Amino acid sequence: MVSAKKFETVDEYIGSFPKNVQRVLEKLRATVREATPEALESISYDMPTFKLSGERLVYFSAWKNHIGFYSIPEGNEAFKKELSPYAGEKGSLRFPLDKPIPYDLVKKIVMFRMREIQQKRK
Repeated sequence: MVSAKKFETVDEYIGSFPKNVQRVLEKLRATVREATPEALESISYDMPTFKLSGERLVYFSAWKNHIGFYSIPEGNEAFKKELSPYAGEKGSLRFPLDKPIPYDLVKKIVMFRMREIQQKRK
């Protein structure tokens, strides 16, 4: 689903998908924002990216049959059992589009990553 187009904004990225996928991406975006309102949005590696204190917090992307969620491997280790049904390559997660997205789990991961970044800053 991800095209070869280079996106400038998260809105532009989300707007490039069908409405049903846009709804999932917007809810995922809102979940990250709710967990870390101070995080900054950008596009990195041609996908929506959130950064906190200049460090990568999480990324996400839409594919043909799933949503990819990338929380940097440290964030995934803490939730290994809960994440096992969604485990992808290199620490990524794959949330199938035909099943409910575990937004509560996403929020926990984001908050965990936020604490990791804050601990590094001390």
